[in-house]
Amino acid sequence: MRDRGSCILVKDNKIALVKRIRDGMVYYVFPGGGIEKGETPEEAAKREAFEELGVTINVKECFEKVQYNGIQYYFIAELIEGNIGTGQGEEFTDTKRNRGIYQPLWIEINELLSIDVRPNEVAAKIHALFT
Repeated sequence: MRDRGSCILVKDNKIALVKRIRDGMVYYVFPGGGIEKGETPEEAAKREAFEELGVTINVKECFEKVQYNGIQYYFIAELIEGNIGTGQGEEFTDTKRNRGIYQPLWIEINELLSIDVRPNEVAAKIHALFT
């Protein structure tokens, strides 16, 4: 079990997600990852946004906490600088990792309920708030 910090980055009625293709499945996740020793959930969300998306963010309030293999923290965030898709985390650079494909992208918020976003309860809450 490992706690995670993730960001919810919304811009122009779109949300930044990471499309995962793994073991024959296609699903979407919020940018984020495990909290490292000495790191706060907010710091993990910032670091992971830079590694996975290639952007610098300002973390705002905690939007949701989900209990799943530890506590997963989801923070509303704002884009400070950078371009989605320029991340250089180990997901993109470690060719021996063998954990499927990671594709950062913007998705229309009104599409959130028609794709497999994990966790779906966070996606549904975001959809309700922004539509």
